[in-house]
Amino acid sequence: MGDGTVRLDNTPWFASGVACGGILTTHSDKDGVHRVGQVVSPSQNCTIQLIVLPDEGSDAARQSALKAFAELGVGGEGIEQFGMVALDVPSAAGLAKVQRLLDYGVAQEWWDVEEGCITDAWRAARIR
Repeated sequence: MGDGTVRLDNTPWFASGVACGGILTTHSDKDGVHRVGQVVSPSQNCTIQLIVLPDEGSDAARQSALKAFAELGVGGEGIEQFGMVALDVPSAAGLAKVQRLLDYGVAQEWWDVEEGCITDAWRAARIR
C-alpha cells in the first residue's frame, strides 16, 4: 500500500490470525524477500480451512465442498497437493448457517475443520 503495509487479497492456506482483506506490516529480510509482520487492521472476514476427506480430497470432492459453501455466499479455493479447501467467509454471510454446514460436514466425515482466523461475529454466531 506504499507505507510498508499490504492488504491481503487472497485466502491464506496455512497462516493463522489473518484473513482476506486484512492489512499487515511487512519488512524485508537480509536477502530482500518481503516478510509479513503484524496485523495493522484485521479483516472482518474469517478464514476456515478444510481437509476434504472423500476420495482423498479429489478435485471433485473439493469442488463439491466449494459449491456447497458458495450457496451461502462463501468463496474459497482448493489445493490438490493437500486435499484442502480454504474458505473466505465474509461478514455478510449467514455465519450461523456456515457453521451448521461445517458441523454437518464434520459429522458426515466430509471434512475436518480448522478456524484459521475468526471474528467476534463468528464467535457470537456460534453461541446462538
